[in-house]
Amino acid sequence: MTYQSFYSRFLKANEGKQHYACHSHYYWPDVTRDAVLDYWDDSATYADEKWGFFFQTLVPELQRHIARTLNTSHPEQIVFASNTHELLYRILSCFDLSAPLKVVTTDAEFHSFHRQIHRLNEQANIELISVPTEPFDSFSARFEQAIVDNAPHLVFFSQVFFNSGYYVQDIERIVATVTNPERLVVIDGYHSFMAKPVDLSRLESRVFYLAGGYKYAQGGEGVCFAHVPKGCSLRPSYTGWFAELGALDKPRAGEVQYSQDGMRFAGATMDFTALYRLRAVFNLFEENDLTVEAINAHVEALQQTFLQKLDALKHPLLHRSALMIDNEATRGHFLTFKLPNAEVTASLAAQLREQGILTDYRGDRLRFGFALYHCKDEINLSALNDCTG
Repeated sequence: MTYQSFYSRFLKANEGKQHYACHSHYYWPDVTRDAVLDYWDDSATYADEKWGFFFQTLVPELQRHIARTLNTSHPEQIVFASNTHELLYRILSCFDLSAPLKVVTTDAEFHSFHRQIHRLNEQANIELISVPTEPFDSFSARFEQAIVDNAPHLVFFSQVFFNSGYYVQDIERIVATVTNPERLVVIDGYHSFMAKPVDLSRLESRVFYLAGGYKYAQGGEGVCFAHVPKGCSLRPSYTGWFAELGALDKPRAGEVQYSQDGMRFAGATMDFTALYRLRAVFNLFEENDLTVEAINAHVEALQQTFLQKLDALKHPLLHRSALMIDNEATRGHFLTFKLPNAEVTASLAAQLREQGILTDYRGDRLRFGFALYHCKDEINLSALNDCTG
């Protein structure tokens, strides 16, 4: 089946381009345009009553879609925000940031987390243990050992690392290493959600899971979420009025109250346009029986076609020996090539852009992402012969 008809507006607007930066910004399906108009119409219809309407209809529907995708049994534990950084800092605000705080993470986390945790690490009471992701074949063992050796208050890691595409398969074993139930585990799932099949059924009472709509969920920016462990009673100090919606904690005189589900990690007033877009995408996929497993199979087939065509070119820079993750079982939805240096990488990316091949790069790593709107027959790498970095 071809899925290009879902994306006719974006494809028409970018005709003549090969868009391999979808791991950064996925094209939006056409249904998201109607969703924006639906949001406006509902806002006009319900006016001052719209918040009640949103939280009675839109939010529960999206929570159910996400819970099914993650294979969790408590949709009410899903909470929304405009970005994952907001949710991250709300989790961090459960700690006394003036007291000793030990964090185990990796050297390959998304920029906002990297920036935030290193800023906090400037405080004398914060201890940061950053485990290198490479070599990948020993990453999990080394990460688990760092958890055992340091007994951290917080463990934070990605399921798919943004700067390599390495897919961490044994997340359950890593989480099991954190034996103290008072310690927090946060998984950044932004590059795995709606790309790789995710099953949190055995982890749903233990981990926070962060993701959103900007990348593979195809809903665009402004709609992110956290799965909050069932029964969590933490009290974020960074909090807003949404966190009071629903059933509250047992009242205590002079104490701020929180919802008893995932909404305890909610913030305040936000634009719900993006939630409408994301719901439209979920509904589109449901109507077409399009599962994450099918999406993943489509992308894996595209990656193999791309690599076969690349093999035939014998390009001096882009070849399998420069590919960071050659095993598709441990690879996300993008191919990452490690080039000689950042300057060569930037130059090659610029040359590719001039040829209508849109990629994405970080430092010395050039990334090619694949999407539903790609077809194997339309992968054309002949222009690479004129791009040498």
